[in-house]
Amino acid sequence: MIYIVRHGQTNWNLEKRNQGRKDIELNEKGILQAKETAEKLKDKKFDIVYSSPLKRAMQTAKIITNQEIIEDSRIIERSNGEIEGKLKSEYQSLVDFTDPNETRYNIEPLNDFRKRIENFFKEIVNKYPKKDILVVTHGGVSIYAKCYFEGEPTDGNYIKYKLKNCEILKYKN
Repeated sequence: MIYIVRHGQTNWNLEKRNQGRKDIELNEKGILQAKETAEKLKDKKFDIVYSSPLKRAMQTAKIITNQEIIEDSRIIERSNGEIEGKLKSEYQSLVDFTDPNETRYNIEPLNDFRKRIENFFKEIVNKYPKKDILVVTHGGVSIYAKCYFEGEPTDGNYIKYKLKNCEILKYKN
C-alpha cells in the first residue's frame, strides 16, 4: 500500500498565505496533527518512507515514524514564484493555478509540476510492488497524486482533491 500524507498545519496555512516552496515549519497544531496521524499509523511498519525536503513535510514524517526518511524533491510543493508569501485575498484574482499555461509571476508550469509527481509515483509503484510506502508531501502534490491514482475529477474541480493537513490517502501499488 502507498500511504500519502499531507504535512501538518503551519501558521501560513492558518493565515491563508501561499507557501509554495517557502520553508515554513509546523505550528503547534501541526505538530499535534502529526502526532495524531502517527497514532493512527502506529501499527504500520513501512518498507520505505519518502518526504518532501521542506521542513513542514520532514517534521511531519519524523513525528509519524522513526524510520529512515528518503528526501525526494519530486514531491516538493509547486513553485509559486512571486506569489509565495502572499495572502489568498491578494493573489486569487491574479492567477489561475489550474491553467496549464499560467507561468506569470515565475510560477512553475502546471504540466512540469504534474509530470514530476507522475514520474515519482510511477517509479515507486513499479519499483516497489506490494511494499508499504509512506509519502509525506504537500497539498498541491496531493491533488495530482489523487489524479494519478483515481483519474481526473469529472467536474473539473481539482481543489476538492486537495488533502487536509495530515489527512491520509491509501492506494494499492
